[in-house]
Amino acid sequence: MDDKESPGGRLMALVAEPPQPHLQASTAPHHAAGRAIEAAAAKAALAAGALALPPGPLGWATIAPEMLAVWQIQRQLVADIAALYGRSAELGPAQMLWCLFRHTAAQALRDLSVRVGERVIVRPATQALLQRVAGTVGVQLGRQAAGRALSRWLPVVGAAGVGAYAWWDTRQVGRAALALFEHEQVIDNPA
Repeated sequence: MDDKESPGGRLMALVAEPPQPHLQASTAPHHAAGRAIEAAAAKAALAAGALALPPGPLGWATIAPEMLAVWQIQRQLVADIAALYGRSAELGPAQMLWCLFRHTAAQALRDLSVRVGERVIVRPATQALLQRVAGTVGVQLGRQAAGRALSRWLPVVGAAGVGAYAWWDTRQVGRAALALFEHEQVIDNPA
């Protein structure tokens, strides 16, 4: 399997280049970030719920597009929160990976950062480390995808559950980004 076709390779492609923010630095970034988190969570819930509606085997074909749609919304949210705090230049692959998957794969991400008091220290991350972490996160996400496949047999109930999970998941991503960019951090991105 080609590195780009592996789950870790696809995750690396997702986090390698953060999107351009849609928001600008704010004089009240915490409040603006809260609004952005709620808007993104609602958008993710709607996208995930709609894509989870097709039943049975047809619904299985929507699992990957659903996950990608939610991740795109979450990527944009992280970029927007960084921009609200005027810290877009600090957003790299390690920070994006940490924000997107910290709550689902905390153990895998322990090598990327350390919290020391109010500071978050994002450790230097080599490409090999990022790929190893992305591979571990990919396995965890594969388990989630299997659970989503089961929800396709009960279309309305499954869609509501998938939408609710996407809403919760997006809020967790937003909170991770808020925690990262709201406090002082030391970041060392490899060149």
